[in-house]
Amino acid sequence: MDLFSRTWAALRAAVANLPDEAFGQPSGCRGWLVRDLVCHLVIDAQDVLITLVTPAEAEPTHDAVSYWSVGSTPPTGEDPLDALIVRLAAAYEDPALLKFHLDDVGSAAGRAADLADPGLRVSTQEMVLTAGDYLSAYVLEWTLHHLDLVAHLPAAEPPPPEGLARTRSMLEKIAGEKFPASFSDTDVLLVATGRREPTEAEKAELGALAARLPFVLG
Repeated sequence: MDLFSRTWAALRAAVANLPDEAFGQPSGCRGWLVRDLVCHLVIDAQDVLITLVTPAEAEPTHDAVSYWSVGSTPPTGEDPLDALIVRLAAAYEDPALLKFHLDDVGSAAGRAADLADPGLRVSTQEMVLTAGDYLSAYVLEWTLHHLDLVAHLPAAEPPPPEGLARTRSMLEKIAGEKFPASFSDTDVLLVATGRREPTEAEKAELGALAARLPFVLG
């Protein structure tokens, strides 16, 4: 729960500190500019708020790891929902409005998470999880999108190290594989999820695991 708050606060702070011109730069999400990614974060924050007030009586069906589905084809930005995000983001026009909306809804999502009972059962996407597991799953979401945010913005603040480490651990559990210890947490997350191609040296270290890449999470 605490790591959810720290990674989410760090991501929102990174957005808040971006200059206006950064919003027109590409992000690490294929087909999305930074402004599109930030608009997606607004939707994510809404999803957190909705889920935390959607209690369930059934036993949990998923945890923080099994919450994630795994595919092998990276998104292109052409999916109808992805394309909708692009249109919504363009409608803001002024980056200050987008920053304000993320701060407004994002702060509310952060407060709701801080107040949530970790054992509360919640429902989302036809799954039942404890609030603690649901928020833990979002540590991965925030960390990967923080990497996407700063992919072409070297002056922006990177994700917190503890978020990177937890996300690597979760990804290894999702994949059922350990990545080489010589890989940094950031390199594991970028290479494993298809955000960048592994170098020839990295492929050699990965061995048979290289053939299974990427693990596209959804």
